[in-house]
Amino acid sequence: MAALALGTVQFGLNYGIHNTSGQVPVDEVCSILEHAFAKGIDVLDTSAAYGDSEKALGTSLLVRQGAFKIVSKYPRSRDSVEDVLSVTLAKLGLSSIYGYMIHHFDFYKAYPEVWQKMKLLKEEGVVAKIGFSLYNPEELEFLLERDLTLDIVQFPYNLLDRRFSPYLSVLKGMGTEIHTRSVFLQGLFFCEPDSLRDRLQPLRPYLERINKFCVDYGVEKKTLALRAVLDNPYIDRVLIGVDSVAQLDQDIEASVGDRFDMGQLLQELDVKEKILLNPSNW
Repeated sequence: MAALALGTVQFGLNYGIHNTSGQVPVDEVCSILEHAFAKGIDVLDTSAAYGDSEKALGTSLLVRQGAFKIVSKYPRSRDSVEDVLSVTLAKLGLSSIYGYMIHHFDFYKAYPEVWQKMKLLKEEGVVAKIGFSLYNPEELEFLLERDLTLDIVQFPYNLLDRRFSPYLSVLKGMGTEIHTRSVFLQGLFFCEPDSLRDRLQPLRPYLERINKFCVDYGVEKKTLALRAVLDNPYIDRVLIGVDSVAQLDQDIEASVGDRFDMGQLLQELDVKEKILLNPSNW
């Protein structure tokens, strides 16, 4: 069973279709991190592209003391990998981090030499694991065809978006650490079907089916969404993003409990409109 990890994009940017509270204040960030640590969450996911996220994390004594495994990302940048990571480490108050990923596959494809730079950082011990943040299976196929050794990958995976499923066992066989994001599809699961904008109307039947399952079986939508990913034996970490200690507690509470059978539901949630599974297309 996977474990929760804390995504921190909301610590540096306004993020998510269902986010009404905006960027999280720094004092609340520190409270969230203290609570997460106390509850056993040990991985934080950030990026140089997440606004003030890395800087906000660096205000936490726990972060500076190395209490968390930090995973950050190299964005599209004119600056070298070494220089960007150096700034990241300075903001975090650390000399090394657990994971470092190329944030945008298209940037790597245009400048493949960046991967060699990542490998050097690993050899120097500045990062323990290197890999990619991906958006679609075609990107992963490209990397696998070129025999890249992926220590760690991150990609979207949730009730509706299970496009990476065929590759999970392959990655695990390679020893790759698998992190997933978008467990709530940026809050879409909590939107009522009647409130969907025109562009998202094709997803309405799937949301209605999720709602019916939750009513029929007495399951909260948040619990269903989390367990659909956490119970996958191939996945190591499931990212959640929160804006308060109370929300973190809700997510943790929703993530535990007895298993329940959702096999039939998952078969019925075979989304045909794949383009809408990427929030950038909304």
